[in-house]
Amino acid sequence: MTLVLDGGSLNVRELVGVARAGERVELGPTARDAVARGRRALEGALATGETFYGVNTGFGSLSRKRIDGSDLRALQTNLIRSHAAGVGDALPRDVVRGMLLLLAASQSRGRSGVRVELVEAVIALLNAGVTPVVPETGSVGASGDLAPLSHASLVLMGEGRAEIGGEVVDGAEALRRAGLSPITLEAKEGLALINGTHLMAARLALIWDDLERLFTAAVTAAAMSIDACRGTDTYLNERVYDARNQAGAAHVAGLIRDRMRGSEILASHRTDDPRVQDPYSFRCAPIVLGAVRDAAVYVRGRLEAELGAVTDNPLVFAGEGDAAEIVSAGNFHGMPVALPLDVTAIAVSHLAGIAERRVYHMLSALDAESHLNPFLSPQPGLHSGLMIVQYTAAAACNELIGLANPASVANLSTSAGMEDYNSFGPRAAAKAARGITLARSVVAIELLCAAQAIEAHRPLKTGDRLELAHAKIRGRVPLLTDDRSPTPDIEAIAGLIDEGAFDDE
Repeated sequence: MTLVLDGGSLNVRELVGVARAGERVELGPTARDAVARGRRALEGALATGETFYGVNTGFGSLSRKRIDGSDLRALQTNLIRSHAAGVGDALPRDVVRGMLLLLAASQSRGRSGVRVELVEAVIALLNAGVTPVVPETGSVGASGDLAPLSHASLVLMGEGRAEIGGEVVDGAEALRRAGLSPITLEAKEGLALINGTHLMAARLALIWDDLERLFTAAVTAAAMSIDACRGTDTYLNERVYDARNQAGAAHVAGLIRDRMRGSEILASHRTDDPRVQDPYSFRCAPIVLGAVRDAAVYVRGRLEAELGAVTDNPLVFAGEGDAAEIVSAGNFHGMPVALPLDVTAIAVSHLAGIAERRVYHMLSALDAESHLNPFLSPQPGLHSGLMIVQYTAAAACNELIGLANPASVANLSTSAGMEDYNSFGPRAAAKAARGITLARSVVAIELLCAAQAIEAHRPLKTGDRLELAHAKIRGRVPLLTDDRSPTPDIEAIAGLIDEGAFDDE
């Protein structure tokens, strides 16, 4: 498939298709006209001799320094070189590709004053499979993702480092292998390349894509654990959630009801069960996971808005003819993305935390009515069973607690105080991405334990949809009959989650 950038907004599926599946990108005719018009407007404004930030001035706290017309190309080139100051491990390939796509999409809306050739050069990197090597740490998420975007932009100039065909080479060599030529930056184009929230917004889109699959797996795990522990379904009653008046809770309760419909295990202990109610991690699962869903709805809304944004500075508004209004503002500030990323990390910590509590309850065998062996051991004592997977889940949740501490609430100023309030959205993105990985493992552990526990109640079956989920797990992970390392089993189920195997349950 080919994604056509024609001035409109992107959606998550489009970004994922380019970032992860390698789909091609084209610049549409409407966008091409808008970009060309914006460039003409900028050139007309420059011809008046007026001063415009970052076009014929220095940057940040150096913005009062006027730059001669003969140095405008050097100004933009120097900007990219000086701002490529990132450190740490390279960002994943899909993140860099998503960042480049959002950069091209933002510029395609004609508010950046760049040439059509520059937008096409960014698109050419994507289509040729040239992925700049971009260090993870360096952006404070306010004046645009300056350092990461600068490292990417170096490759456009034939500098820096890039991956092509699985090999990391110099930027010039990567362009040569791809049949591309380095670009010489004109007035404002360096600034237009590195202003913007493209790194953090791309990471949020990819995180959201992962979160969707993780959430459906978490709901499936919660439902399976109810039958695994011979719990009740009385708290799933629709009237309970009408009374609570929380949309997410009602939605999750409905999802769990659907998954458990037809369960023989539920029916087997509806009478003569001495228990009055289940622990919070079961009984309150719709409330907690519903709150996670409601948070995710908020995050999705802010993400969709950002995928249609122009986050450059200054902005070029073309008027009649070649007239232009060039406005210095703060659209590059990342707080509209940083806050949703922080919320995502908090939400994911609860999704995993309540799953770990159900794992603990399942493995403890403290409730005799669960009819389960301690640690789901095939022979307690001789075999430790799944004892230590709960330790692993607890370790993951402990790390999640730290990751849930918001990055956006602590400010550090930059550029000699001119940039005095930053979002730190890229750090929020890194934390949220790590949180998704950890939570996926915790949910995989719950599914591993619940699948094992369901076997203890055979020949009784759980609901049809949960039986299908159970069969998918058994397709990768055999029943535990003797002690073995659980790590491959956890990884296999995490792989199922990542593949969306539980999305249709």
